[in-house]
Amino acid sequence: MNKEEAKKRIKKLRNLIKKYRDLYHTYDRPEISDAVFDTLKNELEELERKFPEFMTKDSPTQTVGGRVLKKFEKVQHKNVMLSLNDAFSEEEVFEWEERLKNFLKKPFFSGYFCELKMDGLAVELIYKKGKLEMGVTRGDGKVGENITENLRTIKDIPFELKEKFPEEVVVRGEVYMIKKEFERINREQEEKGEKIYANPRNVAAGSLRQLNSEITASRKLSFYAYGLGEDINLGNHKREHQFLEKAGFLVEKNNMEVKDLKGVIDFRNKWEKEREKLPYEIDGIVARVNENDVFERLGMVGKAPRGAIAYKFSAKEATTVVKDIRVQVGRTGILTPVADLEPVEVAGVVITHATLHNDDEIKRLRVKIGDTVIVSRAGDVIPKIIKVLPELREGKEKEFKMPIVCPVDGSRVEKEGVYYRCQNKKCGARIRELLQHFVSRKAFDIRGLGIKVIDRFLDEGLIVDASDIFTLKEGDIEVLERFGKKSAENIIKEIKEKRKVKLSRFLYALGILHVGEETSLILSKIILKKIKNQKSKIKINEILKLFQSISLEKLQEINDIGPKVAESIVEWFKDKHNVDLIKKLEENGVEIEGDKLVLKKLEGKTFVLTGTMENLAREEVKEMIRKLGGNISGSVSKKTDYVVAGEEPGSKYEKAKELGVKIIGEKEFLKMIR
Repeated sequence: MNKEEAKKRIKKLRNLIKKYRDLYHTYDRPEISDAVFDTLKNELEELERKFPEFMTKDSPTQTVGGRVLKKFEKVQHKNVMLSLNDAFSEEEVFEWEERLKNFLKKPFFSGYFCELKMDGLAVELIYKKGKLEMGVTRGDGKVGENITENLRTIKDIPFELKEKFPEEVVVRGEVYMIKKEFERINREQEEKGEKIYANPRNVAAGSLRQLNSEITASRKLSFYAYGLGEDINLGNHKREHQFLEKAGFLVEKNNMEVKDLKGVIDFRNKWEKEREKLPYEIDGIVARVNENDVFERLGMVGKAPRGAIAYKFSAKEATTVVKDIRVQVGRTGILTPVADLEPVEVAGVVITHATLHNDDEIKRLRVKIGDTVIVSRAGDVIPKIIKVLPELREGKEKEFKMPIVCPVDGSRVEKEGVYYRCQNKKCGARIRELLQHFVSRKAFDIRGLGIKVIDRFLDEGLIVDASDIFTLKEGDIEVLERFGKKSAENIIKEIKEKRKVKLSRFLYALGILHVGEETSLILSKIILKKIKNQKSKIKINEILKLFQSISLEKLQEINDIGPKVAESIVEWFKDKHNVDLIKKLEENGVEIEGDKLVLKKLEGKTFVLTGTMENLAREEVKEMIRKLGGNISGSVSKKTDYVVAGEEPGSKYEKAKELGVKIIGEKEFLKMIR
């Protein structure tokens, strides 16, 4: 992305984030999930870091969300109520610590305090002479709303502190709603035929901002305290929690002190797995430099304290960009549009593809190539695009139209209900066969890609042709039912290991009609001789140049290549689909190496095997001939040099006698190669 593109993207992101932030914080009417909002905000933060010249003071990355509504009294916070910067990966957490150390010059802190990050509404409570005087929302961080009467309805907020404390105490914490209460309210809403609330946070925020405190009281909200105003310094944040508990507040018992970042990461990973056990919702953890003096010295960066960070859980929704929409032809010939996405982590796995199902779904979503979209993987199911963000369009996006001819074989395509189908009934089955052949033992030998797995990948739109195998990511497979993380890792590991392939295996894998294992070896030798290369990497263009220049007659002059085989080879390399396929294989990381052939005793000699050998298996004899530079043919002709005959030879033996081809036995063959 160049500067001009970044400038436009930053402007669009700011406007969109401000819109969604206002709906969320000010009006309690979120239109997107927290996870999607975080993704947009994270993209903006990254762009502003990369292009600092476009940073502005009013950017959402530099301000706290929420405006004060006119119906409430405005209250100036004595000390600003800050928001937190987010981290979504271990790498980002390590980068955060590195920034702390660089700022302090030396690592003057000895550990962190980790807290569960509740999904609620931040408020500030002001106690004068031990009694609750006022409760205020965070608002924009500087000015909040006076909601004291509503906060007094929450049983977890004490009207009076239990012990003697300073003249004024400022307590900060989170108002939230437990899951059971949220479910109860939604049941009541459903019975009344009224709207169902999206999440507990939304209900909690709306309840706190009622002008009638009786409505707030009926919602049974809860409160956890997590900090004190800056006027009281107890040495570290852990002691603040102990102080708050003694004062009569509920503090989260699972919060804990850790000595290093490993402890932070372990704490976060533990609660990502165990979050469902909690009575309330959390979306991550907060890690804070434990020592208060160091925390204060670190100061602020934008809207957030430098010494704390919100380390979020893997989002079940995220934003990404549709790079392309391609069409996959399934086993039954149905054409399915599939979106190729910029890689994005959703629910713990990296997603690069999402099915669009059919043309009706594309029209419903109004999705275009180049669009920024929301991808969901709710319930750990296969990812799907659920929404387009047209506000982020730049005008370069392209409409997608279903093809009128099959992208595989050029046959007519017709619409059947909501689906489009290739009218060649053999089309889908042919793709399946080619893929099965491509991964077979004598070709690329990719273990784990059996026919059932290939069928599944075709049905889900993960692969269209053989080149797509090498674009698969663990996340594409892990999300499929009955696969899981381990099987995905094993398949991807196997694919990576088989990217390098011998030239003869590569030619065999292409599935050219009449070109079997032996013919592939013969063609491999011809190519190697022409380009004088047996060991180093062979470029696709070298292979294409050779086969597109060689004539039908020249091919037929080669041993074991008759008219039908020669014609098949020439036609295959003329086909644009085939040429595009092998080019894509190279683009997707396939490397072709020359076969290490020993071109000595049997160089240029053609052998035919018939009958059962006494001491050697037929495959052993073939391997010996190949290693010594010989060719193996499946039929006897005038071009055949030797027929190696065992016991009970068949018609090949009679044909050799008829043509005067030399016939040798097993012992004579062994003498020849010594």
